[in-house]
Amino acid sequence: MGDHQDEGGLTMNNLLSEVQNTLDKFKLEDDAPPGAADYYSPYANLEKAAVLQEARCFHDPTAVRENPRKCCTVIAQLLHLTNTGQYLNSAEATEVFFGVTKLFMSDDASLRRMVYLFIKDVAETCDPDDVIIVTSSLTKDMTCDVDLYRANALRVLARIVDAAMLGAIERYVKQAVVDSSGQVSSSALVSATHLFERNAESAAIVKRWISETMEATSSPNEMVQFHAMQLLYQIKKQDRLGMQKLVTQFSQRNTLKSPLALVLLVRYTAKLLNDEVTEGRMTSGTSFQNGSTYARSGYAFLEASLRHKSEMVVYEAAKAICALPNIEPQELSPAVNVLQLFLSSPKPAVRFAAMKTVSQVAVGHPRMVSKCNEDLEALIADANRSIATLAITTLLKTGSENSIDRLLKQISVFLSEIPDEYKITIVRSLQRLCLTYPAKHRVLVGFLSNFLREEGGFDFKRSIVNAIVSLIKQVPETTESSLLHLCEFIEDCEFTMLSTQILHLLGELGPGTQAPARYIRFIYNRVILENSAVRAAAVAALSKFAARCPSLRTSIMTLLKRSLDDEDDETRDRASVAVSVLKGAMDEFPYVAPDEDEVEPEEEPAPDVPQAGDPAAYVLLQGLPMSFDRLDRSIRAYVKAPTAMESVEQLTFSALPIVEEYEEPESAADEVDGVGGDAALMAAVAGEKEEKKEVVDPAAAVYAIPELASLGRVFRSSAPTELSEEETEYVVRCIKHVMPEHIILQFLIQNTVEEQRLVNCTVAIEGDSECFEVAGEIAAESIKYGETVNAFTVVTRNPDVPLAPCNFECVLRFGVIQVDPKSGEDESDPFDEEYPLEELELATSDFMAKVSSPDFRQGWEDVGNTNEVLEKFALQFKKQDDAVAAVIDFLGMQPCDGTGHIKPGEGGKKPHMLHLSGVFVGGMNVLARAQVAAQGDASGVLLKIAVRSDDPTVSRMVADCIR
Repeated sequence: MGDHQDEGGLTMNNLLSEVQNTLDKFKLEDDAPPGAADYYSPYANLEKAAVLQEARCFHDPTAVRENPRKCCTVIAQLLHLTNTGQYLNSAEATEVFFGVTKLFMSDDASLRRMVYLFIKDVAETCDPDDVIIVTSSLTKDMTCDVDLYRANALRVLARIVDAAMLGAIERYVKQAVVDSSGQVSSSALVSATHLFERNAESAAIVKRWISETMEATSSPNEMVQFHAMQLLYQIKKQDRLGMQKLVTQFSQRNTLKSPLALVLLVRYTAKLLNDEVTEGRMTSGTSFQNGSTYARSGYAFLEASLRHKSEMVVYEAAKAICALPNIEPQELSPAVNVLQLFLSSPKPAVRFAAMKTVSQVAVGHPRMVSKCNEDLEALIADANRSIATLAITTLLKTGSENSIDRLLKQISVFLSEIPDEYKITIVRSLQRLCLTYPAKHRVLVGFLSNFLREEGGFDFKRSIVNAIVSLIKQVPETTESSLLHLCEFIEDCEFTMLSTQILHLLGELGPGTQAPARYIRFIYNRVILENSAVRAAAVAALSKFAARCPSLRTSIMTLLKRSLDDEDDETRDRASVAVSVLKGAMDEFPYVAPDEDEVEPEEEPAPDVPQAGDPAAYVLLQGLPMSFDRLDRSIRAYVKAPTAMESVEQLTFSALPIVEEYEEPESAADEVDGVGGDAALMAAVAGEKEEKKEVVDPAAAVYAIPELASLGRVFRSSAPTELSEEETEYVVRCIKHVMPEHIILQFLIQNTVEEQRLVNCTVAIEGDSECFEVAGEIAAESIKYGETVNAFTVVTRNPDVPLAPCNFECVLRFGVIQVDPKSGEDESDPFDEEYPLEELELATSDFMAKVSSPDFRQGWEDVGNTNEVLEKFALQFKKQDDAVAAVIDFLGMQPCDGTGHIKPGEGGKKPHMLHLSGVFVGGMNVLARAQVAAQGDASGVLLKIAVRSDDPTVSRMVADCIR
């Protein structure tokens, strides 16, 4: 019985063993290649201590001579450790380094190359004195007969020598530059390039090798020519005339045979031609063929390179010509012809490169690219999806209005076969096409909406929704059709974020359409069928329809009451507020439908808008006077002000301090740029939002001093103004803190003299103005070396005198005490000194806070033209965008509606309308509209400006800021 049990147990064990072996076999077959069972990785489960123990074999001469492969493996393991984060400490690195230096006794080529690699890798972590030890061995290898050793020794020496050691081996390196071996010469040139970039001393030595480098450009080896051109550019890139001479010499001699070297020459030529234009050496409107001597020769070389036998050189020349600024169409034509030939190349890389360049050319010269349309249409079916996508987007840029329908048919088949990231690119191109041909908006918006109902991810659907929303804002004719398409989309939308965004848009734009009642069904369906977030958004949208359309209030009230028992708190609360407000409005302003018999057929029907004083319109439609971000910053500034929490006055929006906006808010108009794609949408899709930095209150230093805090709350603080150069002994900056009746000048004084301590530092100001008068000073008691301390000067403003710019002469007055730099102890008594500073200007713009208007057009109409001031100026600016930036700076106001920048490619083509808003000291809102137009004769910029506020004096002062 016992024997049977033993045999049964053995049988079971054998069975389990067989099963495990079978599983292991199948696992090996699935996860590893054949023969992998016998493979052992030398890098698996490495332990630093074990590897260091193995490294002791470097000290055994017998092991080094007889088993160099083991030494190679140990070096590889050491490199693996250092490159995977298991760094050697200083003692370990030094010990291993000394062991590696003993491997020079071996003649094995593989081991010698591993030694070179290890020395290069650990040279920066070892003690420099230890690294120098191998210099003699490397110098010996650099002068031996084996080219492999010479080349690698040069590369390693370039990593470990300093300027002093470089001078000692300079003769060997110069000989290597012109060596007959291409491997040695290339190594010397690459090493020289790295040495040139290391420090100024090494660069000065490398500059002496220019004759040898020029000789290397004649080498029959192509890589030597390439590296020689690289080094020549490094040496001469700061010398414009030298670079022009160098480029002209090589382009005319035709001595370069290396395609890589010719590519560099093409790039250097293109850079110099670009500098000719950007630095003003070519007059505006002059072509390269009729420009300066270098411009003509440079363009001729690029055009000649289009006929080179190497595709690499030809493409680089075509790309360079296409990227030249202000190039004429006839000069661009040869490059486009070459790129057109490349579009039919059998090589995918060549087709993609040509396609990418043609797509970039189509932005500025669509007519030049239109002759390639047949080739582009053939590429729509290209197997490479990147090429096909670029072909479609380029066709959308170059196609005519008549070809849009045909293009959309081709795209519809293509879109169903490509991933979402390619679809997003095409959606942006369709968006730009709709802006180019607004008459085709129904076809294009319908095409986009069809793909909203197709399969696709969140990013793709969001890009379509954003494109349609952007088109609604820029092409108002698309509003009603676009809203209906979006309503149909949210019927089956699976993305909560998109549903809430569309519902918000319906609430904003739907009531203003011709038939707002048609959207109610779509919105209420979301209340019945969706999750809590969408239900809350739908209730808010219904409330806006009821507030803006009194005729719909009764029916919408019925729908809203059904949400009073919703299980979600947010939805229930929104419905409760809306029902309560609408009920009061309906009792106070009951809607009376017009009698159809009394209305003449020719007359317009009465507008369906709320009456004046309607509480529903005020509560449900009127937004906050500031954004939540500004409200948060304003309340924080209110709390920080002295005695703010002890005040008995009621906290209202008007009582909150003004907070400025330092960055112009992005608008939908900025979302489409014709050059680099939809940058704003890309950031939105990728979710790459940078965290907002906490804004530090600049007035905190004022509130910290009781004498200054008693003057009241600071209205605004300016950016620091430099009153001295950065390199001077005493660096002084000034921050202007503006109050209704005072200006506090905060001077930040920095002592940069190590042997001095400054005491009793003040800044004396003197100016001739009836509006400003110096009232007092607070000195900085002591400023040690390297410290920055504040000094204050209080200026009183006369509110009865109109503001006018005033310049103050500033002098820094202080006492100097000589100190011992080492101990910091005083070595002398203080003696008085004065240091003149730059003039300080108090301008009208200093009294203007940059605050944007949530609805500029409505605010402009509300202020009216009673106190409007109109002016016309001729500004001496060559560029329109410079004039726009100057006007914003002169007025000190905040650009609104995305008007602070001119769109790329539109500068100078048409007048630019600038909308500005701000709050003047005392809490008065100011609005300005400025038209900036470039004059045709290039004599300057014409500015027409209108300023509105509630005080004609303020309007006049703001208009007078232009100078």
